[in-house]
Amino acid sequence: MKLHELSDRAGARKVRKRIGRGIGSGKGKTGGRGGKGQTARSGVRIKGFEGGQMPLHRRLPKRGFKNTAFARKLNEVNLGRLQEAIDAGRLDASAKVDAAALVKAGILRRAKDGVRVLGDGELKAKIMLSVFGASKSAVAAVEKAGGSVEILAPKREPSEQAA
Repeated sequence: MKLHELSDRAGARKVRKRIGRGIGSGKGKTGGRGGKGQTARSGVRIKGFEGGQMPLHRRLPKRGFKNTAFARKLNEVNLGRLQEAIDAGRLDASAKVDAAALVKAGILRRAKDGVRVLGDGELKAKIMLSVFGASKSAVAAVEKAGGSVEILAPKREPSEQAA
């Protein structure tokens, strides 16, 4: 094989189709946009329009409500991340671990409205957590390792939905 015999594989270089360049190009006149009307114009097209039929997003029932105005933005931290930080020496296991300590250790970028600890990963160190919330599995894992979890979230009262 010689240098001048080298070539790209078939289909490696695609030639750009020049639209609107005459009838002989195969993409002349309307330029692949069909007839006249809204869809032939640039910038306007009704997304989800079904020709006057009630659109799918309006036919389906609406359910639920997300209260984003008052929802708390929480940081989520897994136990595995805490153990990694303790092993690396960035987090002091003997001191109280709260949002400020996690930011200082580099686990969180910033403390939002609080921290919620999740139970993924393994925890070997005995730590005292002071967080907004924690999953049941996380609380169980921390207490199994000999530590304690202080939940800062206000206690929820059981809702009165007895019918």
